[in-house]
Amino acid sequence: MAGPVNLEDIIKRFSAALPEPVRHMQEDMEKNLRGVMEGGLQKMNLVTREEFDIQSAVLLRTREKLEALEKRLAELEAKQTG
Repeated sequence: MAGPVNLEDIIKRFSAALPEPVRHMQEDMEKNLRGVMEGGLQKMNLVTREEFDIQSAVLLRTREKLEALEKRLAELEAKQTG
C-alpha cells in the first residue's frame, strides 16, 4: 500500500503529464486544478492532517485525564469500603 500523497504532488504529476504546447499555461492550470481538487475534498467533509493530529492529541490528553480520574475514584471507593 502506498503512503500518503499530498495535493501538491498530485498537481505536479498532473502538470508534468501535460503535452508540451500546454505547459506554458502550467501555473494557471495548477492554480485552477488546486481549486477544483480542494473544493472536491471539502465536499467530502475531510479534515487536514494538521486538524487530525490536533484532535488526536486532544483525545490522548482526555483519555489520560479520564484514566487518572478512574484511578482516583477507585482509591476513594477502596478507602470508603475499607
